[in-house]
Amino acid sequence: MITMNIQNFIDFILKFTQFKMLAIRKLKKGPDLPIVLCFMVANCNYCTAYVSDNRSLKYIVKSVRPCLANSSSQALLLGLENKFTLQGLYFSSMAERILVQAQDPAKVSMEIQNAIDGNQLDYSWKLFEQHLHMEGFPRKSVFNKLVTSYVESFDMQWLQKAYELVERAIEEGKQELLEKEALIYLSYGLAKAGLSVLASTILRKMITMEHFPSVIAWSAVLAHMSQTPDGSYLAAELILEIGYLFQNNRVDPRKKSNAPLIAMKPNTTAFNIVLAGCLLFGRSRKAEQLLDMMPRIGVKADANLLITMARVYERNGRREELKKLQRHVEEAPNLTDIQFRQFYNCLLTCHLNFGDLDSASNMVLEMLRKAKEARNSLAAAKFMIGAAKIDRNHSPGPASVHSLSNSKDLDNLKDDEPIINAILSYEEFSKDRNFLKLEAESNGVLGSLLAKLQMQIDLITTVHGILQPTETIYVKLVKAFLEAGKTKDLAVFLLKAEKEDSPFSNDNSALVHVVNSCISLGWLDQAHDLLDEMRLAGVRTGSSVYASLLKAYCQANRAADITSLLRDARKAGIQLDSSSYEAMIQSRVLQQDTQGALRLFKEMKGAKIPKISQQDSGMVAKSVAERDEAMLMTKLLQEIKEGQKVDCGVHDWNNIIHFFCKKRLMQDAEKALKKMRSLGHSPNAQTFHSMVTGYAAIGGKYLEVTELWGEMKALASSSSMKFDQELLDSVLYTFVRGGFFIRANEVVAMMEKGNMFVDKYKYRMLFLKYHKTLYKGKAPKFQTESQLNKREAALAFKSFRAFTWLFLDCYYLHLQPLNLKITVVRLRPWHSRLTLTNSLASSSTPSTATRRFSSVKSSTMPLM
Repeated sequence: MITMNIQNFIDFILKFTQFKMLAIRKLKKGPDLPIVLCFMVANCNYCTAYVSDNRSLKYIVKSVRPCLANSSSQALLLGLENKFTLQGLYFSSMAERILVQAQDPAKVSMEIQNAIDGNQLDYSWKLFEQHLHMEGFPRKSVFNKLVTSYVESFDMQWLQKAYELVERAIEEGKQELLEKEALIYLSYGLAKAGLSVLASTILRKMITMEHFPSVIAWSAVLAHMSQTPDGSYLAAELILEIGYLFQNNRVDPRKKSNAPLIAMKPNTTAFNIVLAGCLLFGRSRKAEQLLDMMPRIGVKADANLLITMARVYERNGRREELKKLQRHVEEAPNLTDIQFRQFYNCLLTCHLNFGDLDSASNMVLEMLRKAKEARNSLAAAKFMIGAAKIDRNHSPGPASVHSLSNSKDLDNLKDDEPIINAILSYEEFSKDRNFLKLEAESNGVLGSLLAKLQMQIDLITTVHGILQPTETIYVKLVKAFLEAGKTKDLAVFLLKAEKEDSPFSNDNSALVHVVNSCISLGWLDQAHDLLDEMRLAGVRTGSSVYASLLKAYCQANRAADITSLLRDARKAGIQLDSSSYEAMIQSRVLQQDTQGALRLFKEMKGAKIPKISQQDSGMVAKSVAERDEAMLMTKLLQEIKEGQKVDCGVHDWNNIIHFFCKKRLMQDAEKALKKMRSLGHSPNAQTFHSMVTGYAAIGGKYLEVTELWGEMKALASSSSMKFDQELLDSVLYTFVRGGFFIRANEVVAMMEKGNMFVDKYKYRMLFLKYHKTLYKGKAPKFQTESQLNKREAALAFKSFRAFTWLFLDCYYLHLQPLNLKITVVRLRPWHSRLTLTNSLASSSTPSTATRRFSSVKSSTMPLM
């Protein structure tokens, strides 16, 4: 055996041929092949050589010693014909003698165990490599002890080594060495260390090998994966793949042989964990796919899952689904005030997104009415007194958003960093047969994920268990009413809200703050309309509001509006201050209306209005500004200036298109999309995601997806539409399934440009399932440009998925003229694989590298 990578092997053959030709010319006869081979091994610094010939091995060693003395390698020479064996020959440039050391595989295995017990991980790895040289893998107990000890160290380097050991055993067909518990422990350790891709690969390999893990065990793995963006996406993919095995009662639970598989069936906790991770990192459409799977595999929703479902529907704009869910939420037992608050926050947000201001304002008024009744109720008063006593004497219940904001753990909850504790020792892990510790760990991670989601509630709060609207919902409603031009409805809503809530002073009501905000934004007509509504409703307003609007009219030189507002102020019995008169007089002077200015001056003198000094006016303005900053006005100004205007029609059409796609009525979906465009609504990522998944469900609609892909690229370049991972992943899946690799490479390039995660394992399996034999042989001599482009695109996609390592298992080379057979194998496949990939791909494109490697493989090294 000669262990080397491909480039070194080619160099070896060239040097071997040159040496043979030189010997024939000099000696007039063929060289001694074993001597030549040993010379080349020593000269090229290769690790191991296997030589078989009928000559004496002593003669070989003696002849090749000068060459080996110049080598820094370790060589192993075996002579089988004369039954003479030398193992572990070490050659040094400083020594003249050859050191011989005999090794026993059983002794090496014992040394591996002793090294593990002594926590000498580096030495145990070297001993494992030595055992691999001598006899291959060690026995099952030693191998699994190596894996678990590396995981138990919880060091990134040794976790990867443990994964490499398992990967090598699977590649070599040594699945019998792998224990189920050790694999679960490895996946758990990888997930806890943040290596989500490796952890998911181990779980997928276990399912392929029918080592079905318990749902409690793999839920703990998914819990740690769900704390990172890429891990949450992989966790959703895993639960979809596992759930597919149980869809529509495919597995008969009555058969005893199916018991291990039934134990792997996803439960409510697994769905809660993965859905919370998807929501936390913005994977709402992937979360909706999980919700669609739940009834197919018979998973029932608990209280947490009901609220999580509401959050998913709110993110995706499924208002009708939320309304259906409302009955279940109101009838569900043991729901806390925090969970009620989350649900109604979702429903209120959905009403705002759809522009249904009547439903949103009615919800707010209903909450205010019930809160007023509860405050005036004697039973509510007794309940609050009892609750206060309980809070003082007992441990607190579930934390609210306000209590979380005051706690010391707020920073930890706000961080996106996963919560990592020390890993369980394998001894504790193996003793816990029912995985109770992993279950407790999963529930802890689920609690932290749900706590982070609770901090996103901003429209509704609770006071002693009573739902009440926050200032944020007032701000959003006011903005929506103003943008829709419904000033009358806004005034009616705010007046009703003031009647239900605590009474405000004339200068400190919500309407006054809204009017002042409109004046600050320059929306003078809306401010005047609101003042008219207040006057018609019999609400008396202070003079400061009229003064602010009057000064704004004066600055804008709107004389007619000044006259109208002044008349309204006189009807309402409002006495303006001297600064208002001065502003009006100055405006008349600028318009060269001296008579009007003189009349206003006489009116001010006749009313005996005291003149406000500059210092007094500054103090008044400062106090008003400070009061306004603490109230609604500041938030409203910020929301209107920074908030984006929502196109409510897009949500309506997205729901229609999603309904048709879900029912696989794609012709109706296409008509709805066309109508949506004609009405001036621009499709977004959610629109295209529904269309692509609908076409994928039908199958065979790859040309339609290609047309949509072209439209998506055009919209992304000309508008503000942004691609997200869920949309691009669905498009990539469709293209790979249909064999459209030119388009697939475009999607991959866009995902890599956006630093989006690509599940290469999923696409490798998809490729092998549908295109395993595609472009596997030699390229035809004559092919069109289109055929060439398709072939290069497929090979480039293979290279993207890191498929080239599959071709590097074993080569057999037979040199006919020399009658010499050499077998080249991988001693450490992960190192050889990386060497090959880097050497080929570093200086060329993926398609060129694949073609170059294919030509080398087919011409000189046929695949065994």
